[in-house]
Amino acid sequence: MILITPHLSLAEATTTSTGFDNTPTAQHLANIKLLSEKVFEPLRVLVGNKPIKLNSVYRSAKVNKAVGGSTTSQHSKGEAMDLCATNMTNAKLGRLIMDNLEFDQLIFEMPINKEPKWIHVSYSAKNNRKQVLIFTNGKYIPFKDSLIH
Repeated sequence: MILITPHLSLAEATTTSTGFDNTPTAQHLANIKLLSEKVFEPLRVLVGNKPIKLNSVYRSAKVNKAVGGSTTSQHSKGEAMDLCATNMTNAKLGRLIMDNLEFDQLIFEMPINKEPKWIHVSYSAKNNRKQVLIFTNGKYIPFKDSLIH
């Protein structure tokens, strides 16, 4: 098994069910490593070193198109990951990121009864905006505390 960082393997970062090649370039790998070092590994510490489920990290252009991703998706640059908590709510996981870590974009995805289905987080080597959004009803809205647990 090839590890990118202590808790992220290359296989986890590139897994896809689309059947398309999802091999990252050297630059994509560098971005994935930076994302993991700056967000994923510190987040593991914040959750008491419990596992965090990765739904998606890197997506090649073909994979991204097949899953309906945005043409400007940071996943295609290796700068984003979609996460689910294993020992707390996704809302709490997102709040840990929001309150404790540097990031570019944090999205509470498709909440039902104020609980997001997953958390999208991105990190860029340059210009991290600390933008926090909620994706609901097919659109992105600014984060409002009252909309998430």
